[in-house]
Amino acid sequence: MEKEKAIPKGYRTVGEVAKKMGVTVRALQYYDREGVFRPSRVSEGGRRLYSDEDIVKLHQILTLKSLGFSFDEIKNRLISVDTPQKAKAALTEQSKAIQAQIDRLTESLQAIELLKREIDQMQVVDFSKYADIIINLQMGNENYGLIKHFDDSLLDYCHKKFDQETGGDFIRRFHAISDQVERCIEGGFAPDSEQGQRLARDFWQLITEFTDGDRSRLLQLMRLGDEDTPMQNVIRQFIEPALEVYFRNSEIDPFEENHG
Repeated sequence: MEKEKAIPKGYRTVGEVAKKMGVTVRALQYYDREGVFRPSRVSEGGRRLYSDEDIVKLHQILTLKSLGFSFDEIKNRLISVDTPQKAKAALTEQSKAIQAQIDRLTESLQAIELLKREIDQMQVVDFSKYADIIINLQMGNENYGLIKHFDDSLLDYCHKKFDQETGGDFIRRFHAISDQVERCIEGGFAPDSEQGQRLARDFWQLITEFTDGDRSRLLQLMRLGDEDTPMQNVIRQFIEPALEVYFRNSEIDPFEENHG
């Protein structure tokens, strides 16, 4: 950084930049200490001086910060804007980051609207169940609405069996099987086909893993099957007949305690 006796044309002091960009002087001083945003020049009196190019860089930083990026991430994502091509690239990256945030906010808005509808249907706020719904939304469980039908014992069992990591993994595996089932249906494969039976085996393994062979939990899951959701419709259409064939061929009694 060069030292200047006077403020050159086209440069602004830290106070002017803070006012123009809607941040505090203290924040700009902090960005300087962290090495994220340093002034191009410093006056002989020690005043920080910022150029127009610095303002553009600060805009990148503030945009990325508002989207939740850490300082380390921001440092790696900053793009020089000393040519039209680089300036365009910087704006493109900002546009992508903003669009990703819009997508996340849209998903959150949809989740909030779904919760509102759940309250209308239940006519009561069960904070324990709604906490579980929110956690499942965070984990990406699209079928979270079924949780409102869990009784206290099943909820307590889920709390003890799954944490965020293991619960998230279980949900990802469930979604993977669901996607494969939909592809089987689209491909015209029958429930008793090799593909259908492989999915029946994987689905049953997931169910037995969830229930730990407890017949009462299996019965409760079967009652949840009466819910009219896209996933339950897929289960009724494909998985149930596939499981009937799988049970018969494997000589499995699904209602036997500690089934496997």
